[in-house]
Amino acid sequence: MNVHGKHYRTIWVKEDDDRVVQVIDQRFLPHKFVIEDLTNVDEAARAIKEMHIRGAGLVGATAGFGMYLAALEAPRDSPEAFTAFMEAAGEKLKATRPTAVNLEWAVHRQLDAMAEAPTVDEKMATAFQTAKDIADEDADFCRRIGEHGVSIIEEISKRKNGEPVNILTHCNAGWLAFVDYGTATAPIYEAHNRGIPVHVWVDETRPRNQGARLTAWELGQHGVPHTVIADNVGGHLMQHGMVDMVITGTDRTTYTGDVANKIGTYLKALAAHDNGVPFYVALPSSSFDWNIRDGVKEIPIEERGEDEVKFIQGLHRGEIVKVLLTPAESPATNFGFDVTPRKYVTGLITERGVCEASEEGVLGLYPEKRQ
Repeated sequence: MNVHGKHYRTIWVKEDDDRVVQVIDQRFLPHKFVIEDLTNVDEAARAIKEMHIRGAGLVGATAGFGMYLAALEAPRDSPEAFTAFMEAAGEKLKATRPTAVNLEWAVHRQLDAMAEAPTVDEKMATAFQTAKDIADEDADFCRRIGEHGVSIIEEISKRKNGEPVNILTHCNAGWLAFVDYGTATAPIYEAHNRGIPVHVWVDETRPRNQGARLTAWELGQHGVPHTVIADNVGGHLMQHGMVDMVITGTDRTTYTGDVANKIGTYLKALAAHDNGVPFYVALPSSSFDWNIRDGVKEIPIEERGEDEVKFIQGLHRGEIVKVLLTPAESPATNFGFDVTPRKYVTGLITERGVCEASEEGVLGLYPEKRQ
């Protein structure tokens, strides 16, 4: 992804100091482009919990690098002491965001990889390499999601005789939510790069406004035509034939096809179903939960602080400020995610291809996960 003409990933090792991991601090976007240094596991955990970074793939990649930073801090007097420290660091990271399965997946991948290394020095080297591998794979999987998903957009474009394909997306499942390319945005970027006319309806996505703040910003950086809408506009657009397809991301999808994503996704899926609009979910395999069958009953839903609902952040006279929206004494509830049952999902776009949102569809692409 390019920012002002320069390519960036969302997370990387500092060029002149491999003991420092750098991330784009998304709290300040779209008004300020800020790069933050992470130097230890506590800083990595705070960046995840306080949403300096966010998005399923990037949370996983940050957890991977967080484990590497923990390895730099861990005691070196014995492999046992090192391993105990790393296990505690993994628990600290996993506790930051309960819904995104990529986080737990990355921590366990690091622990499993380090368990194969006999010496402390080898364990440290393994942690560094595994963190880089997780990030590189995330970027590659997202690129491949774009290549598989673009065929859906191409088909709609042909039916419309080259008229712009109107795509609605919710929250930010773009480059900023992953290491590069994004998931929901990857087919959009690929279509745009191929010269297929597209236009994106960008849900503002309250309460943190990741659509209005982040998706709109990155689409603008890439030159993709888009329009920001209030969250409640999507159904109206679908009723009037102004949406050709919906693409969202996911923070956790069961191997049976139930999709947990940013709160409000379920309502978009219901509107799409009622109006015959195809509803696709784009995800890398690291976002699948291979243990849960019933997403509505079993996926843990994160509840965040009420201030995210009661306050809004924006630019005022050159400064980023927070403004109270509600009566100060009114309480607020802030569920971060909802679950869209598989029956409302047209298909899943993965790095291995597009499949039906069902157990057979998913396991058809990932046969090695069959019990």
